[in-house]
Formats: sequence, structure tokens, C-alpha cells
Amino acid sequence: MEKIPIIKVGDTLLVSIQTDLQDQIAMTMQTDLLGRIEQTSARGVIIDISVVDIVDSFLGRVLSETASMARIMNAVVVVVGIQPSVAITLVELGLELKQIPTALNVERGLQLLRERIAWEDHAVADDAESRELGREEERARNGHG
Repeated sequence: MEKIPIIKVGDTLLVSIQTDLQDQIAMTMQTDLLGRIEQTSARGVIIDISVVDIVDSFLGRVLSETASMARIMNAVVVVVGIQPSVAITLVELGLELKQIPTALNVERGLQLLRERIAWEDHAVADDAESRELGREEERARNGHG
């Protein structure tokens, strides 16, 4: 069976789909990608679908589920290279790539990925700082600070 290559570049995984995705290949890609995220602790994933001519409801669902699963594993997925005909088809069919950031090409996808990861890291740092300030205030109120 054909497999989709997954290339590690820094803390990002690049999935370049160079074939029409049949259902079984899409499912194998999902499993392989999640395994690679676990192995590499990747923070970002770029899925390039620029040569994919057809995104049907099954593939749309697989991409959405893959992004959600990666999110749970602390990785951000960006889909890049959506062809105009694919975008038109997705809209006409009412299919959404729910909560999956998209970009025109790999370069813009990497930029978007860096911004999202930096924003998330900043949000986590702010949250930790807020919790620490809350603990200090509580200690001060209780006369322990």
C-alpha cells in the first residue's frame, strides 16, 4: 500500500501528499502522523495538499479529525496548498475544515505555524504567571505572605 512521507524539519512535521488520497491511504496517513508526533514531540504539522484535486467529505473529515487529534497531542496543524477548485468544491458541498488553519503555500503555512505556536507559548506563560500571582495574593490575604 502507498504511504505518505512525513518529513521532520526542526520541530515541525511536513506531510506532502503527492497522490490522490484514497480512503485507506488517508487513514494510514492519519495513524502514521499521530505516531510521528508522539515520537518526535513535534509542535507543528504542515499538510500540503497542493496536488490533491478532490477533497470529498471523507477526506475533509479525516483532515479535521487529524487536526483535532494532533491538537490533543499539543501540535498545531496547518493545511496548505488548497487549489481553487478544491476550495470551491468544499464551499459548494458545505464542507468545512473545522478549526484547521489554512495557508496558501508551505512558506506561509510555516509562518502561520510559528505565530500560532508563539501565541500559545505566550498564553501558557501568562496563565502560569496569573496563577502564581493568584497564589501570592491568597497567601497575602491569609497572612502568609
